[in-house]
Amino acid sequence: MPILGDPHPGPKTAVLHALYDLMWCVGLLVGSPWWIVRSLLDARFRAMVADRLTLSLPRFDPARPRVLVHGVSVGEVKGAAPLVRALLEREPGLEVVISVTTATGLEVARKTYPNLTVVRYPLDLSLVTRRFLRALQPRAVVLMELEVWPNFLRSCNRAGAPVAVVNGRITPRSFERYRLFRHTLPQFDRISIFCVQGEDYAERFRGLGAAPERVIVTGNMKADGLKIGAVTPKAELVRLLSAPTGTPVIVAGSTHRPEEKLVASAWLAGARDARLVLVPRHPDRATEVLGDLATLGLTGQLLTKLRAGTETADPRLPAIVDTIGELESVYALSDLVYVGGSLLPHGGQNMLEPAAQGRAVVYGPHVHNFAQEAALLESAGASRRVADEVELGNVFRELLADPPARARMGASGLEVVAAQKGATALTLEALVRRCLVS
Repeated sequence: MPILGDPHPGPKTAVLHALYDLMWCVGLLVGSPWWIVRSLLDARFRAMVADRLTLSLPRFDPARPRVLVHGVSVGEVKGAAPLVRALLEREPGLEVVISVTTATGLEVARKTYPNLTVVRYPLDLSLVTRRFLRALQPRAVVLMELEVWPNFLRSCNRAGAPVAVVNGRITPRSFERYRLFRHTLPQFDRISIFCVQGEDYAERFRGLGAAPERVIVTGNMKADGLKIGAVTPKAELVRLLSAPTGTPVIVAGSTHRPEEKLVASAWLAGARDARLVLVPRHPDRATEVLGDLATLGLTGQLLTKLRAGTETADPRLPAIVDTIGELESVYALSDLVYVGGSLLPHGGQNMLEPAAQGRAVVYGPHVHNFAQEAALLESAGASRRVADEVELGNVFRELLADPPARARMGASGLEVVAAQKGATALTLEALVRRCLVS
């Protein structure tokens, strides 16, 4: 049954949350001069502050049933799409509201869900979370993967809004950190149901106090959101980012600093004749990436400038995609893909995305945020894990010289992703069965 009331009433919990609120207040007070100055100088930042303090919430129809689906940033926002579609198909009169935390997540959410209301997730201060939930009055709250803020969970319980974690996952590092504080905050037994990607994740959630009957293995919904087979990129992207016939294209997707420099070094060492396209995770880092390439004696070209016609596309130079929402199309141009966030201890990015397009995939040693996905691809021979940029250069050279090997890796990746589909249906069934959606 869903949790519709506070499972932890009493003075101990009240004191814990009071101290937690006090920490927020002190932090806001100490940081207020910077917040005020930044808000005065930057309209976007000012809007973000107002949104997170719930000072600019839209008006909602109190008579209409509503579900809140929350994703922190781009990956979670896009990964929620199959479930959002399934919810709306099941109950056309339902209003699904999307909440996000980051600026890039907000931009992608508005593109992904043009007909839905998109809001910022509130700061985890009791007054703010209560105001947020009073405005939305959600029938249920759905959290993508794992986003557990103590006051928000408590406010949901008190408002009678059951909370579900879907596509749930928790890394060993996060598990150990949460376990240290399992007797304080956050309290995992405030969550009505955990729909998780695999049994290893299920075991960790149980270890944090989630009742075993509330933890269900439903699979990875991100696979349901992926199109099997190559997408068709726009002619403009083909013209600006592709290479002459016979010249392979390497795409480095969702990179973090200093990966662009590391990948470029590997490209210089092992694949200088290939076309290199860099897609930073955060496009506003484009100028920084240009500077990092310059230290290697390389001149980069920004996609926005190529589009504007202020530069002429040169396949001998690294291209930098400084826009949002085009990674899928850029992957379609590739012969080989490096998935970023993995040559440094960031934890990796979603390597199923290029695999779903039949691309050979390479990544670094640090993929703990996508350990299950990496293991699936590796077990099928669909990807290669490298130790550092030196090995990356060697793998670039090896795979570009062996098109049949790349083709075998790509075909295996397609099969692996296709086999993962079906998690959305299982997740929706679990939500309905546990009364999160009536």
